[in-house]
Amino acid sequence: MTPLHLSHFLAAVIFAFFASIVFGITQKNETREMVRYGIQCFVFFVVGTILAGWLMFGIYHLAHR
Repeated sequence: MTPLHLSHFLAAVIFAFFASIVFGITQKNETREMVRYGIQCFVFFVVGTILAGWLMFGIYHLAHR
């Protein structure tokens, strides 16, 4: 069996997917609210990951001028 190679971003997206499912199920009572909250959490996770990546990129390049 060949090893699975994931980028950091793909690993973060997979984590966001499963964490959002858990958050949606555990935090809301109605099915529609669960789905909406899960999608909202997923979007926040992914956008936060992208913003954190850009922030770290900027800090790195400012420090290594």
